[in-house]
Amino acid sequence: MKRCITIGFIIIICFILQSTLFHYLSLAGVVPNLLLIVTMSFGLMRGRKEGMLVGFFSGLLIDIFFGTVLGPYALIYMTMGYINGFFHRIYYVEDVLLPMIMISMNDLIYNILIYLIYFLLRNRLDFGEYLITLILPEMLYTILITLFFYKLLVRINLRLKKSKEVEVHD
Repeated sequence: MKRCITIGFIIIICFILQSTLFHYLSLAGVVPNLLLIVTMSFGLMRGRKEGMLVGFFSGLLIDIFFGTVLGPYALIYMTMGYINGFFHRIYYVEDVLLPMIMISMNDLIYNILIYLIYFLLRNRLDFGEYLITLILPEMLYTILITLFFYKLLVRINLRLKKSKEVEVHD
């Protein structure tokens, strides 16, 4: 129960930061995708099921507050969390390279899917401009934030594991 409350709190805090504070700290007109970082992190640290659940609730928040239709973001984030969960077996706490590679690929795929769903289907065909003005700057900013934010999420995850072990032994 403590784990669910903590993860829910992390998702809400990241959503608030991403949709408010980081708009004031935007670089090149883009903000980092904190919810994608959280989804990727918990997929790597906890596996497919938890990555999928974190992704679903992260995407659902975006759908509820910013989406025109309920479901696309939830589906995208949920899929990203599930796919990241496959790499749980090769994940090491000390390893920073795997999370950096994963967040790069996640952000690229996420933005391409957003382009396909929201732009290409509306006959906006200038992918090159979208790539240069939005995808690459957001990807770089998200990677930069991941360097710092990921370590905090690892510490939280380790504390959750330790508190679970203490509960089991009592």
